[in-house]
Amino acid sequence: MTNRMDNRLRISRRGLLGLGLGVAAAPALTACGGVSTSGADGGEGAVNFLSSQFTQVEERQRFEKILADRISGQRIAFNPVDAGTFATTVQSQVDAGKVQLSLLGGLHGDLAPHAGRLADLDDVLGSLGDRGFATDLTDLAKLTGGTTKYIPWMQATYVLALNKKALEWLPSGADVRTLTYDQLLAWMTAARQGNGGKPVFGLPAGPKGLYHRFFQGYLLPSFTGGQVTTFRGPDAVVAWEYMKQLWAQTVPASTNYDSMQEPLQRGEVLVAWDHVARLRDAPGDKPDDWLMVPAPSGPKGLGYMLVVAGLAIPTGAPEADRAKDVIRSLTTGDVQAEVLRQNAFFPVTNAQLPADLPGAVSLEAAAVKAQQEAANTIVSLPPVGVGARDGEVGQVFKNVFKEVCLDGRPVQQVLDAQAGQLNTILDELKVACWRPDPAGSPCRVA
Repeated sequence: MTNRMDNRLRISRRGLLGLGLGVAAAPALTACGGVSTSGADGGEGAVNFLSSQFTQVEERQRFEKILADRISGQRIAFNPVDAGTFATTVQSQVDAGKVQLSLLGGLHGDLAPHAGRLADLDDVLGSLGDRGFATDLTDLAKLTGGTTKYIPWMQATYVLALNKKALEWLPSGADVRTLTYDQLLAWMTAARQGNGGKPVFGLPAGPKGLYHRFFQGYLLPSFTGGQVTTFRGPDAVVAWEYMKQLWAQTVPASTNYDSMQEPLQRGEVLVAWDHVARLRDAPGDKPDDWLMVPAPSGPKGLGYMLVVAGLAIPTGAPEADRAKDVIRSLTTGDVQAEVLRQNAFFPVTNAQLPADLPGAVSLEAAAVKAQQEAANTIVSLPPVGVGARDGEVGQVFKNVFKEVCLDGRPVQQVLDAQAGQLNTILDELKVACWRPDPAGSPCRVA
């Protein structure tokens, strides 16, 4: 479908990962939450909740407990699935007129392709005036039209985590909270030399790691100002030549890491980049030994990815009214704070950060705030409108990494070939560009 939404968003810093002004008063919510595992129907009267988030076992279990403890009077069958399964399930049920799902939870990019399959939620948004949603996020939630298609649910990003042991190798004059990519490379080079030739930097480059988001939202925007349109330009060549050098100072076992918190805990890695939800356990019971800091800046600025998730109701949902009640519960201040405490996804409301956050989450909160408030930020989004083909788009960036950094192939040659693959996908989808690329349709590599 042709996506005419303003994917540039015009997001203000106030609306990005706002850390809140006050806690919305809410009663303690208690009840049982019936939970199933693979898109299964929870039975008559249950709210079947399909989500592209919290698919990792630990994240899922923690969120299931939140549903059980905090959502009153509802049976909820929570079914976390990958983005591709999410897309095909929503499409097949709604298009066939046989909808079993009553609630959807997904990233903005997961929900955008289904704008025509989602119920209007202006009534729900109108009843949530005390939540303090940022206007930027509620505008984004309108997708391609003038009515609300999802209610903002939570937001996240990616940061650097580091054990303070690594600071002994930080180059003179460098501030770990305002690093450039050149300083990061110099630091990791010195760290490897000082560590007996063993690298200390790590990336989640395993089979289920999110390293493609590093290229999409951090490296390329910081070096090129874009994600897609600049994919094979001269600035992109510079970016990938840099990446080759950084990879040479990276722990080789990174190709096995799906999440960085475990290798950080084990001491195999001292500095790592990852999603905030996948770093929450890294400091363990010694948060004073750790820092969380913003991503580095490149020639164009500090590129970082904003991850916005929303709650939607598919057209024809069998339990739409109950689903609306669940949305209201999930956006209360105490539930928003509990999701942050447990799974490190930040509130989208005016919920104040609780004083008793786990040490790691408190560290992340400081890093997130510093990252969003930097003067040179370049905000990017995960791919918007690509639906079930998000994995194919991500694979293009992974392919470049493999061929350039692991196989040593010429950068421009690789970019030209992979640009063709990316354009094939985008030409079939005919979607508009998403931030930080210029708005327009259709989106493709220049």
